[in-house]
Amino acid sequence: MNLKQIAAERAAEYVEDGMKVGLGTGSTAYYAICRIGERVREGLSIQAVATSEASDKLAREWGIPIVPFDQIGRLDLTIDGADEVDPEFNLIKGGGGALLREKIVAANSDKLIIVADGSKAVQKLGQFPLPVEVVPFASEWTFQALENLGCRPEWRMNGDRRYLTDNGNLIADCRMEVIDHPAELNVQLNMLPGVVDNGLFIHMADIVILAKEDGSIDERHHS
Repeated sequence: MNLKQIAAERAAEYVEDGMKVGLGTGSTAYYAICRIGERVREGLSIQAVATSEASDKLAREWGIPIVPFDQIGRLDLTIDGADEVDPEFNLIKGGGGALLREKIVAANSDKLIIVADGSKAVQKLGQFPLPVEVVPFASEWTFQALENLGCRPEWRMNGDRRYLTDNGNLIADCRMEVIDHPAELNVQLNMLPGVVDNGLFIHMADIVILAKEDGSIDERHHS
């Protein structure tokens, strides 16, 4: 069993009968969805929403009941991965391209559980490129605004075309090395016209489950 799977399966144990659950996106969330799917086949009764079309498809394949967003109301918990986690539980997410949907779902959850391998724990965010979701209209102006902010953006590509999110938007990956003030940067980015949202998740995570190289689990709860 790999590290992501170990962390994801621990997180899946937080799901209880009758819960409304948000299903994340990416390689770690994949294992969580599979384990929740196994539990549903064993008799667990839940309702769920997914943060991407890929996760929606996987959940349905496992028989997890997917409910329309306008019918589910607030979620009990969401399980998702992260690209980086700092000691204050701030995150960089969006490596999988679903940051906007992930942030909307996380904001409407009573509890956000983050699962990752231990290498994702950092002292300061920024080594992983920060994804920023940008509308296609006049996107070069938005790109220029990101450059003016010192973000060193690069368009994410899909072959020879610019990558498109499930929402039909572009992603600029910002190579910043170190983000000293993530809360401030989050606000600055989201104030730029043309930016839909960014991959900084500030004070949103409640539990972080990290699988370490020796197979042990480092489970941290936000006080």
